[in-house]
Amino acid sequence: MKDMTVVVFGGSGFIGSHLVARLSQEGARVIVPTRRAERARHLIFLPRVDVVGANAGDDATLRRLLAGADAAINLVGVLHSRSGQPYGPDFKRAHVELPRRIVAACAATGVTRYLHMSALGAAAGGPSMYQRSKADGEVAARAEASVAATIFRPSVVFGPGDSFLNTFARMQKWLPFIPLAGAASDFQPIYVGDVADAFVHALGDLKTRHQVYSLGGPQIYSLAELVRLAGRYAGHRRPVFGIPDGLARLQALLFELLPGDPVISRDNLDSMKVDNVVDPAIQATTAAALGLQLRSLEAVAPRYLAPHERFDDYRARAGR
Repeated sequence: MKDMTVVVFGGSGFIGSHLVARLSQEGARVIVPTRRAERARHLIFLPRVDVVGANAGDDATLRRLLAGADAAINLVGVLHSRSGQPYGPDFKRAHVELPRRIVAACAATGVTRYLHMSALGAAAGGPSMYQRSKADGEVAARAEASVAATIFRPSVVFGPGDSFLNTFARMQKWLPFIPLAGAASDFQPIYVGDVADAFVHALGDLKTRHQVYSLGGPQIYSLAELVRLAGRYAGHRRPVFGIPDGLARLQALLFELLPGDPVISRDNLDSMKVDNVVDPAIQATTAAALGLQLRSLEAVAPRYLAPHERFDDYRARAGR
């Protein structure tokens, strides 16, 4: 790992920030391309991390970024897209076209290692556009024979700076109760530090090449249980009520019509038709195969959701 050069696409985001900090600690040189340097300013003081202004939509730029690198990591993903079949254009661009272009650039520049972020539930016949696009993204990740891909499929990821538990905590600060779509859907949340450790381990272990890892935390929760825990840890516990599917879809449609990213979309509801957990019935390669000691939500979430921990949350996001 020491002195390895790694290009991390999506390195300024939630998971990327934690992973870049871990790679820096391990002695790797890390290149983080970004179109908006201000979003990556929390990374610029990390040792051996170079934040580079670049447009990953240009193939020549991708080849320039990857020239001389030892590995590429792609964490880019979106939760929402305009409609389309089998998925909308935003999902296609981020989840399918970008990984195909990155591995093509890897092949052209002699980079033989590629780590790819997919998602638990990715399936070509999945009920949501998100799941179908993630499945095609995995195909794109394996498109070049000379580039050995390792694919990770995490459940929902939590930790300092997440947009999952933090969102539900903020909602309970301002709302008297929470009408919750998909309340009975199951999730197996995994700590962002454990996801970062999985990627770091894979870079140093040749046996992880061509493997797919399903990453889930140590416990399964319903969405309603997770929302209640978020409120409890944030000090704003509110009643949580599940709502019927028809009303849930109407609620999601209204959120989609509001400016900005919706709290939940109809496609998100479609994703929740399948529980977001590691299926014990299949021989999935899991976190255990990577030797990870998984941290529980109860051990981590109170430390960053509690109101007096907000400054520590900011420091953790900065990798300090």
